[in-house]
Amino acid sequence: MDRIQSIKQRFEIIGNDPQLNRAIGKAIRVSPTDISVLVTGESGVGKEIIPRIIHQLSLRKHGKFIAVNCGAIPEGTIESELFGHEKGAFTGATSTRSGYFEEADGGTIFLDEVGELPLTTQVRLLRVLENGEFLKVGSSQVEKTNVRIVAATNLDMPKAIQQGKFREDLFYRLSTVEIILPPLRERNGDIHLLFRKFAADFAQKYKMPTVRLDKKAQLLLERQQWHGNIRQLRNVAEQLSVLEQDRAIGVDTLGLYLPDHNTRLPALVPSSPRDGSDFGSEREILYKVLFDMKSDLNDLKQLTLELMNSSNTEQVRSDNEGLIQKIYGEEKNQTEHLLPPRNETNSYPKKTEDSFDYAEEIEEEETLSLIDKELELIKKALQRNNGKRKSAAEELGISERTLYRKIKQFDLDL
Repeated sequence: MDRIQSIKQRFEIIGNDPQLNRAIGKAIRVSPTDISVLVTGESGVGKEIIPRIIHQLSLRKHGKFIAVNCGAIPEGTIESELFGHEKGAFTGATSTRSGYFEEADGGTIFLDEVGELPLTTQVRLLRVLENGEFLKVGSSQVEKTNVRIVAATNLDMPKAIQQGKFREDLFYRLSTVEIILPPLRERNGDIHLLFRKFAADFAQKYKMPTVRLDKKAQLLLERQQWHGNIRQLRNVAEQLSVLEQDRAIGVDTLGLYLPDHNTRLPALVPSSPRDGSDFGSEREILYKVLFDMKSDLNDLKQLTLELMNSSNTEQVRSDNEGLIQKIYGEEKNQTEHLLPPRNETNSYPKKTEDSFDYAEEIEEEETLSLIDKELELIKKALQRNNGKRKSAAEELGISERTLYRKIKQFDLDL
């Protein structure tokens, strides 16, 4: 454990999570060997630090360490970059060029995003792993190299193999030892430590006091999902350091910089809508609710009109039983009050001129626009909550920031 702590200090690694310590411990144990290592984990967890630890603690530490981002090199030139090429091998090859494997002879190559390699390049990489041999592009002469390969990926490799995007034999060659780095959301106790480190670094960089979080802000920070992991946390720390004048950061201020903080949907909308809809904003959700209400109102109008214009109300009731239950939430035997009263001859009133006039009034009734309904909902919510915007926002199922924007948009006098 003392060795792990000393490595953390040497490479400026922050955190005491058991999964992180296990990953560093495995890196320390495999470093004296030439075993191929595959580092896996989500994007932004800091996978690049493990290859550097392995190289610095290995017998190859005096050799070259070359990091190659496989996803950033175009498919047409990646083999030339890795293995080199001969003069005239392709258009623009005006001279012979050494590749990374030749340059790193006796050292270590770190293949980042190795899952992005084309299948043809994967075959050539497999040959290097098996016997250290490779061919330059445009050459038939076999060359030898003595390199240690450490690879990293954020892909689900078994899935990539199943889809035919990655060779299974190459995967097993690369992952003789697999080191898994945990996502930041699983390192709950390390999140605030990392934030403090980043805040101190940016304070020194920009020559300003260090930002500090209060207790509630710390709890909010630790509850985030951090899909971008350490990289996302670092960005938040930098934004706060640069943009906020008050160096004491509370939960309200921090919430403005957390994209996950204001994406909570109202309870009435399922997280995975049945119709596959994806609501992009609180306004679209509100519109959906209003459209549903309008649809129910139109159904009720239609039923009322049919009842008033029909001489056979029993048939109308039978045909619209489902609609009646939807609107009133009652069983068939409890819907008698929907029908017009019978007269003394036990028959229903016939259509009259007045009934048609009333039907026309229902049909021609104007409904409020969506904007007016939205304004009415906001006013009622604010009144019920005595002007408290936070409570009103929660009742409406929107963020407090969105409610502020609506109040300003409608110029509400509070």
